[in-house]
Amino acid sequence: MTTRCSKLKRNLARAFVVGLLIVSSIGLVAGCGSTVNSLETTATAPTSAPTATPKVASTPLQNGGRNLRVSYIDVGQGDSILIQIPNGKTVLIDAGENNQGDKVVSYLQSQGVQRLDVTIWTHPHADHIGGADTVTNAFEIGKVIMPKETSTTQSFRSLINAISQKGLKITEAKAGVKLDLGSEVDAELLAPNSTHYEEVNNYSAVLRLTYGQTTFLFTGDAQSESEQEMIKAGYDLKADVLKVGHHGSRTSTSAEFLTKVQPKYAVISVGKDNDYGHPTANTLTRLQKAGVNVYRTDESGTVLAESDGQSITFTGGRKSQ
Repeated sequence: MTTRCSKLKRNLARAFVVGLLIVSSIGLVAGCGSTVNSLETTATAPTSAPTATPKVASTPLQNGGRNLRVSYIDVGQGDSILIQIPNGKTVLIDAGENNQGDKVVSYLQSQGVQRLDVTIWTHPHADHIGGADTVTNAFEIGKVIMPKETSTTQSFRSLINAISQKGLKITEAKAGVKLDLGSEVDAELLAPNSTHYEEVNNYSAVLRLTYGQTTFLFTGDAQSESEQEMIKAGYDLKADVLKVGHHGSRTSTSAEFLTKVQPKYAVISVGKDNDYGHPTANTLTRLQKAGVNVYRTDESGTVLAESDGQSITFTGGRKSQ
């Protein structure tokens, strides 16, 4: 009975959100239709001002501010990534657990962020969206991107309420969606490629972003099933920097996927001494054998990568041996 009730609650939640999806005519997607929803739920009250002081990996922009900056924020066992484009546009991917929301807000403020042009909440697990309501309440938000997959957790409900309170719409995360972030960058979602997965992690929005001759791949918690779908779809997966999927779990970063990506660098967002054994030895071994330089937030804190369009430099992080 408990299992049946849990499935019923999950299906009802999914039906609620999916039932509110409508076709958007607003220009987030360049050359590709997008699906959005008007969420008419009661919103939670804004959270209090952040008090946490994050570990900041920060250096001034070089070349007159023409560097692309990617901050892999240390949120413990979770993900949160800030992308700052030279034209001033900003993207935030995930916001860690519930207790990390204030820290993410503080970090963004320390980097001069006043508005988030795009927020991507990769999938509805708390270690990715737990702090998302706090971020949504704290900043002006342009676009919100999420997969259709829903959850009955308080973290998910709080995020939906925060989005509703701001009067924002949700663009469905799916392969082929292109982000309009200006002419300096190309940004496209490569996953999810299916509408139903048994494993929630495979709903993860995967973003590939190119600036000049440099490319970044952000994989959320996408597992081998999603990786195989991206390979079969024929996407160009090659990237200089790979955000390792699912915190370095054995379920992600398959050998075939790694061969397609051919990264020079990899960043693992993971909590120190976590209960899951992340990153696993086999994932680290595959990266090592492939000659990939690995940075880990559990060892280095927040990791900052900067691209001038030709090469990528890392500061604030220590390369794992």
